[in-house]
Amino acid sequence: MSKRWKAIELKVAKSLNTERTPLSGGNSKMTRSDTLDGKLFVEVKHRATFSVVSLYRKTLALARRENKTPVLCLKAKGKHGELAVIDWKLFVKLWKCLDK
Repeated sequence: MSKRWKAIELKVAKSLNTERTPLSGGNSKMTRSDTLDGKLFVEVKHRATFSVVSLYRKTLALARRENKTPVLCLKAKGKHGELAVIDWKLFVKLWKCLDK
């Protein structure tokens, strides 16, 4: 693959037992999701840094000291709902248990 982001999208799609969306993004006529999974809308971002990754890595280090599974919970002040940030492999494992 000529572009690294395409390789990441392909890896993510394969981990979900599906395919990468050809011409993913705005150019695809099928879906704007980066994968062709029938239930999940997946948006893959590949960048040098994300502030949330730094927060997750700190949580990971603390969790490892206690032999626990790290979950980073994000809440925007004054906004409804929370987000959970977990390791991709853990997400895939959980998703495959639910997708039966």
